[in-house]
Amino acid sequence: MSHRRNTDWQAGLQDALGANYEVLTPQMPSPETPRYAAWKSRLEESFALLNDKSILVGHSLGGSVLLKYLSEETRQKSISGLFIVAAPCWGADQEWQSDDFAFRENFSNLLRIPRIVLYHSRDDEVVAFTHLAIFKQKLPSAIVRPLNGRGHEFNNEEFREIVDDIKTCEMALLRKRKKLCDSGEWVGT
Repeated sequence: MSHRRNTDWQAGLQDALGANYEVLTPQMPSPETPRYAAWKSRLEESFALLNDKSILVGHSLGGSVLLKYLSEETRQKSISGLFIVAAPCWGADQEWQSDDFAFRENFSNLLRIPRIVLYHSRDDEVVAFTHLAIFKQKLPSAIVRPLNGRGHEFNNEEFREIVDDIKTCEMALLRKRKKLCDSGEWVGT
């Protein structure tokens, strides 16, 4: 989920992940003048299409909206991974002030997501790199991936780190299912 046009890595994510993954990229309403209520509504529509144990990716404002939504709303379907790229932490500094997008202090709903990975480039010209450390304080179990030379848009045709992390998340889920199945504790599809 992103508020701007898809970047090179977002457009190539389906190819990089392969046929075992279905990449959905919902278009957010009024991306140049975003309002949380409209984006929340679009998220709810999009979440209705997801399977249980989905993996979510959000970039920039799209990432912070995912964090806000998931931290404040109760959801019926579980999420196996959340990957956030170059997201602003609203209220963190003078440039990022908005009552509409501000986070509640409590991120406890996010603790149920088994894998959260945060990516931020040290040379991000839009969202200060310091936002990554603030999110790490709010989400101590998150994996943090500080990167160099990616800017804000991560305009590399291939964002290998996120592809590898998503595949690792999926493999961990499959290992967990196999372990439960082998122990007789789990029966399912």
